[in-house]
Amino acid sequence: MVDCVVHNWEGQQVGQAHLQLKVARETTAAHLLHAALVRQQANQRQGTASTLTRSEVRGGGRKPFKQKGTGRARQGSIRTPLRPGGGVIFGPKPRSYTKAMNRKERRLALGTALMSRAEDWVVVQEFNGCFSTPKTKELLAALDRWGIPGDAQVLLVLKAPSEAVSKSARNLTRVNLIRADQLNVFDLLHADKLVLSEEAITTIQEVYSHG
Repeated sequence: MVDCVVHNWEGQQVGQAHLQLKVARETTAAHLLHAALVRQQANQRQGTASTLTRSEVRGGGRKPFKQKGTGRARQGSIRTPLRPGGGVIFGPKPRSYTKAMNRKERRLALGTALMSRAEDWVVVQEFNGCFSTPKTKELLAALDRWGIPGDAQVLLVLKAPSEAVSKSARNLTRVNLIRADQLNVFDLLHADKLVLSEEAITTIQEVYSHG
């Protein structure tokens, strides 16, 4: 279990929050996280790269020159892979890079990734009500009040971010906003600091505590 201090919008400590998720054993954690990370990145690949073989390249119906008497190597088509503009030998074709991973392993990897970053958590009260209109400057000021360095990559985890909060965060290249029920291993490991709301922690406990 991880116990952490809760800060309000002004940066003051106002309470405690608790989160307990199942994590992998120390001997297998690195392998599990690597497998989950490779799976996530592989599943994002489109796999649409495609080249033309000699049978698909346009042209080349006529023999370039006669078979004998020229002193040159015989050629049957100008679209042979041996000539410029010809087909490609063993080139890429559309394919799927999808990797499978069972549900319990995925949940365990997420729990391990999140709990391993406990020292980098900043838990805050829900602040949707603090934004009537999008204000990027106010969000930056709040991050500063919460003690987050100005050059840190931040993962902002909220249960249900309002439109004003979403628009305020999307203007910041170093801030990545994500819903609590859409966590992924890459974002959890890539960020320098994780800002989680109290409601997000409750949602994470409900969604990810069971296999």
